[in-house]
This record gives sequence, structure tokens and C-alpha cells, in this order.
Amino acid sequence: MKYTPSIAFDEFAGSAKGVTAAKSRGRKYIRNKGGGNPSNSASQSEIKAIFRQLAKSFKSLTFAQITAWNTLAQTQEGRSTLGSRAKISGLNLYLRLNHWAVVCGGNPMTTPPMLSGVEAPSEATLTLTDSAFTLTLDSLPDNVYDLKLIVKASMPQSNGISDAYARATIITSPLTPVDTAIDLKTDYDAKYEAPNASAPKVFVKWFYVNTATGEKSGEMMGLATLSV
Repeated sequence: MKYTPSIAFDEFAGSAKGVTAAKSRGRKYIRNKGGGNPSNSASQSEIKAIFRQLAKSFKSLTFAQITAWNTLAQTQEGRSTLGSRAKISGLNLYLRLNHWAVVCGGNPMTTPPMLSGVEAPSEATLTLTDSAFTLTLDSLPDNVYDLKLIVKASMPQSNGISDAYARATIITSPLTPVDTAIDLKTDYDAKYEAPNASAPKVFVKWFYVNTATGEKSGEMMGLATLSV
């Protein structure tokens, strides 16, 4: 809820004591401070913890190892916050690849791997009912030996929400790709509340990670809507 502030808040912005003072379209207002989603906050904390540990371990590499990461980074690129392409450092590449290696249960790589790219997964059929939430891949790559499937999903959304893919977070441990229905309900309900009539939509993203190199594929997206 938003409130029109008194003149005492004329130049104030920020949060304090459960409220936030802000300005929008030239008008100043006060609203209740959002608490955020505890599940998302926990996921962000886990990610930050991995990156902190990796940044620390990078400093312990030998000069030759750091040079090798810097050399490989010169052949790679990332994107700035504005979406433009930008060169990355050896540290950036080390963090990027080793993050996924660790998430998938491996140890950080001290020497850079031979990068070959990862093909994005196929389309998938999403089924969401009161008793089931599954994802079934349309097809599998010829070789899935080093691949893990990562599935992200948003918390339940109302019918009025048309795009909540940016709110999707990892809901289950890395999965072995299979051509049968993958059960997501147990892990999803443990992370979020189960979808219901007032919030029947779940926005889902899925992609592959090569556990041998830490490379991540492009993401696929789909909408699961509760059927009764």
C-alpha cells in the first residue's frame, strides 16, 4: 500500500522501520517495505557463498594457472548490465564455469577446460495439477554423459501475471536428462507453496550444464498452468 507523505519526507528516499520513501513520476510516496520471498533470499545467499569461496580459491592458484585462465578469457565474452558485449577477465571465467561445476556436485577446476559449447535442451511438456507437476523433454542429445539438467521456476503467480521468468530460481538438485516425465512437485512444494486457483501459473526455465567444463547452455522457457 502507498501513502502520500507529509512535507517532512520531501527529500527523503530509502527504507526504515518497515516503510520505504520513494519518488515516481515526480510524486513522492511511502509504501510498506517489501520483505521479499524467503526462498529466493536463501537461494541468493547460497549463490553468493559459492562465489565468495571461489573468489578466495582463485587467489591460491599458481601464476601459471592464473595466466592460463586469463588467456582463455581473451577468447570469451560476457554482457554488461546494459546488454552490450564485453570482454571478461580470467577471474570472471573461473567464477562462471566453476560456479556450475560446484552446483552440480563437482570440485573447482584449477586449470581451464577445453570449451566446446553446450546445445540447449529441447522443448518440453509441462503438466501441473493438484497432485502432479512434471517436465517431459521432447528429445535428448545423443550423449548425456556429462550433462545435468537445471530447472528453475517462479513461485505461483496469478492469472494477471504474463511474464515472471525473471523470478524463476532453481527448485531441485541438478537432474540427469531422461526421456520420461521428471517429477518436480515434491521439490517445488518444499520450496514454494503449491499453486492454487488464485495463483495457478508457474513460469519455468530449463537448461543443461556440462559438468566436465562448467559450460551452460541457452535457456528454454515454458508456462505451467494449474489444471483441475
